[in-house]
Amino acid sequence: MDSSHDLIEIYDTTLRDGTQGLGVSFSVSDKLRIAERLDAFGVHYIEGGWPGSNPRDIEFFAEAKHRRFRTAKLAAFGSTRRKGTTAESDEQVRLLIAAATPVVTIFGKTSMLHVREVLQTTAEENLAMIADTIGLLKRHGVFVVYDAEHAFDGYKDDAEFALATLAAAERAGADIVTLCDTNGGSLPGEIAEITRAARAALAVRIGIHTHDDIGLGVANALAGIEAGATHVQGTINGIGERTGNCNLTSVIPNLHFKMKRPSVPAASLRLLTELSQFVDETANLRPNPRLPWVGASAFSHKGGTHVNAVQKVLSSYEHIDPASVGNTRHVLVSDLAGRSNIVLKAKELGFDLSADSARLKAVLARIKELEHRGYEFEAADGSLMVLLRRVFLDERKRFDVDAYHVSMRAEGGASIVEATVKVRVGSEQAHTVAEGDGPVNALDAALRAALVKFYPQLAAVRLTDYKVRIIDSTSGTAATTRVLIESTDGVSDWGTIGVNENIVEASLQALVDSLECALIKVGAPVG
Repeated sequence: MDSSHDLIEIYDTTLRDGTQGLGVSFSVSDKLRIAERLDAFGVHYIEGGWPGSNPRDIEFFAEAKHRRFRTAKLAAFGSTRRKGTTAESDEQVRLLIAAATPVVTIFGKTSMLHVREVLQTTAEENLAMIADTIGLLKRHGVFVVYDAEHAFDGYKDDAEFALATLAAAERAGADIVTLCDTNGGSLPGEIAEITRAARAALAVRIGIHTHDDIGLGVANALAGIEAGATHVQGTINGIGERTGNCNLTSVIPNLHFKMKRPSVPAASLRLLTELSQFVDETANLRPNPRLPWVGASAFSHKGGTHVNAVQKVLSSYEHIDPASVGNTRHVLVSDLAGRSNIVLKAKELGFDLSADSARLKAVLARIKELEHRGYEFEAADGSLMVLLRRVFLDERKRFDVDAYHVSMRAEGGASIVEATVKVRVGSEQAHTVAEGDGPVNALDAALRAALVKFYPQLAAVRLTDYKVRIIDSTSGTAATTRVLIESTDGVSDWGTIGVNENIVEASLQALVDSLECALIKVGAPVG
């Protein structure tokens, strides 16, 4: 596994191809921070963007010149020269050289369809465009990665011409020739067959670049590697155009743990989940909990039979230790839960219970009853913590809401929402009024203002998400409403739930549990 010829180079294009994804946008500062994190993680190449294509990328490369990367080489991205001109006179090629990156990646046409219909030129001119551009870049002393666009579709249409384009890139001095499944429509068998054909025809190192249009981006990349590619391109979390690029957070651990092929340093694997979350946070995207390896649900267990088995032998329902990629095991509690779920979830939340605890049966029945009424504790670990503490520790509430009122009035052409809350902490009471953008915001402000007098620690708590779901829509306006709230204190995050026919009452339940959970976390005494 430590042989250098077995090394699979990781080429990250999050900052270029990834930004073509719907809703993805990075500032220059964002791109520099991500580049630094990728370098620390140990990827081999970081594609920074297309110099000259927009002011943001121009500024990024100008700033990047002053940064020192320890492990990664920065790559500028562009295309072969235009038809009917020279590489020296092509402004886009000159900008690639001016970017002064150690690596330049250019793409060129592999498909005769694109040559005829898109470029509207000849096969001979296309080959010259490839060779001229690579030759000029090599004369300027840069490492050249040639991305063979539509390599697989082009090969299927005209294998002889496709291989001729790859050979032209190799003869011109390309250091790596990357086969691109640009449309993302190939199958693993096709990827493997064509990669083997390219491997047999070329001496240069072969790369693989896949997309996820039919859900096979990662599978196709691994098929290419098994067929001889030793350089793989992709993005963190698979962000990218259309349905996304090959997901490096799946490729990297599959290489290490399943294929026994080295890529990034082994010590970096435990930072994989953190890297995934960092990129999502920087892109202002909500993390996908169902991502393999790094998603919040990747090592979650819900069914009672599964949890019982995991409690005895972890590998019975886990293909790997979640900690090996920086993730954690989650036991979900629902109406499918068994006694093992409660035992393991209680341990996860800080309780040490035996499977024969006298109260286990009662709490399990209570959870199933609540879920039948519409509660859902899978995403409400904060509410579950509060429930378990009351059952197993006989813990009293730290505060009670004795009364509340929410009203709306028109003032100066605007709607003003006002909430009044009366709370009791021990023998003391507090009565506050607050305005908000809506009933829940006003209620949250009033409740927090009342409690912060007794518990100043709550000043650091804030809501990060608020979700509403109508459980039984056939009941019309009398339908039960489920409210899920996510909160944070800047150190940890938790979810709470409320269920009622009245959305304000359901919201209040979730808010109360959220603040109660925050107080538990800081060890606040019971009032």
